[in-house]
Amino acid sequence: MLKQMLLFLILSISTTVFSQTVNDVPISEIDVEYVRIVGTGKLLSTKVTIQIDFGQRNKIFKTKDTQVKDENGKLTSFNSMIDALNFMSKNGYDFVTAYTLTIGNQNVYHYLLKKRKE
Repeated sequence: MLKQMLLFLILSISTTVFSQTVNDVPISEIDVEYVRIVGTGKLLSTKVTIQIDFGQRNKIFKTKDTQVKDENGKLTSFNSMIDALNFMSKNGYDFVTAYTLTIGNQNVYHYLLKKRKE
């Protein structure tokens, strides 16, 4: 009995410790069929920052509400859009389509994803 309780405690801690969130909602628990990730390059870096739009209500000019945060509440950056796509795949989403817009010499990547049926 003690081993089972310890195993349950370890599993509970490990799933909450490594969960990333958007707007304080864990990525794997977003309860919508489609999401859009928008990636922009970081200034003087090869990394990208993504925002996740799942239809949530946001405050005007609060882009940090749509960015991925780690378990400590810090903003997460990705090595590339493929890194972000792999991250989303691990959290239960499949790629649908993508397009790029160029705004002021900066590419802004838009990926549409669909939640995988379990």
